[in-house]
Amino acid sequence: MFLPMWFIVLACLVFVALAGWSFLLATGRNPLPFPDRGSRIFSASTPEAKDAVVALLARHGLKERFRFDSSGIRRSILWDGTIINQSPPEVLQKLGHASASIGLVASDPAASANGAAEFLKSRGFEARVVLDAEPELPIAFVVTNAMTGTVLNFRKHVIHLPRPQPVRAGGG
Repeated sequence: MFLPMWFIVLACLVFVALAGWSFLLATGRNPLPFPDRGSRIFSASTPEAKDAVVALLARHGLKERFRFDSSGIRRSILWDGTIINQSPPEVLQKLGHASASIGLVASDPAASANGAAEFLKSRGFEARVVLDAEPELPIAFVVTNAMTGTVLNFRKHVIHLPRPQPVRAGGG
């Protein structure tokens, strides 16, 4: 059976590309913005504390992929989607001084946050929606007593957010 050389080369390239992408996925380094499963966000007390925590996590295999700062909030986005941030006091106050957040992807963040707040209220919990914590980003927060020290946030898919700053291998 005769196989054209171009077909063999193409098959090899496809195999190498799939093997490389599989390796990246297996090691928690998906180079694509899909799938976007949301994020888990943890707050540091100061900018120096954020930098120290990010450096410590890198020593244990959770390396920084992007930096994304807005509204005085400093963010380091790790390869697994975890976010370590440091927020100014006025943002923390709006969010009930929460130190963590579960980020969920939604096509309409405000409607999803309102729906989540109503759901939690129907279960007997307090819940309020905060839309102005980061006015320039499509993020809606739900502050609730159903969780201690944690809020929920609903945001648009990562492809609809401003582009973050890539972090070079050397950490900067």
